[in-house]
Amino acid sequence: METIYSVEGLSKSYGSNRVLRDLTFEVRRGESLIILGRSGVGKSVALRQLNGLEEPDEGEIYFDGQLITGLKEAELYPLRKRVAMLFQSGALFDSMNVVDNVGFPLREHTDLSDAEIAERVGEKLQMVGLPGIETLMPSALSGGMRKRVALARSLALDPEVVLFDEPTTGLDPVTSAEIGHLILSTQETLGVTSVVVTHDIALAKLIGNRIAFIHEGRFRFIGSWEEAAAANDTLLDNFLAGRRG
Repeated sequence: METIYSVEGLSKSYGSNRVLRDLTFEVRRGESLIILGRSGVGKSVALRQLNGLEEPDEGEIYFDGQLITGLKEAELYPLRKRVAMLFQSGALFDSMNVVDNVGFPLREHTDLSDAEIAERVGEKLQMVGLPGIETLMPSALSGGMRKRVALARSLALDPEVVLFDEPTTGLDPVTSAEIGHLILSTQETLGVTSVVVTHDIALAKLIGNRIAFIHEGRFRFIGSWEEAAAANDTLLDNFLAGRRG
């Protein structure tokens, strides 16, 4: 399978706290790679490096063959059109209604008319199962609806990659499963590549092709679920089963 991200020797520290230590991995085009690990081990930090939100201290990140580490903000614009990020909170603009939230990337990165933007927004809301809510404000939405609107916004530019940071945090199990099925359907329908940081093992098993398990700043394991089962790694087994090790 073709590689879309290649990461070599990635390290990141905050003061004296070295969070990531020499991460080397790849993301394959069209797959769903799940990044797992206990709280505070650097899962979200690793994710933020992939679209240039943070700069690594050491290492190189290649996207579709292009080195993206060291690029200035303006130089990252083409990347941001191809790689979307769904933040843990959803990060909707509270002062904007749904149509303006979902249409925001289109206004920032395209020359589409208002009518064309409205049409594209309607298509994306339909895709996430929320047709006809364009005029609602974020305050009128449930937690699950906010996540869906945020997902619609992340898909507005038809990205090749979507980075998900804890997409089911704060949601009940039923709503979490619904979000999982939406992520799965967008991957299958649009052919997007997904990189998902999550603690939700049920979600991970539903959507993940491969898992990458971070421990002490490094990927202790990267592979398929079948390879994880055969790895005979007590720490990984305990984490996946929710057991204290």
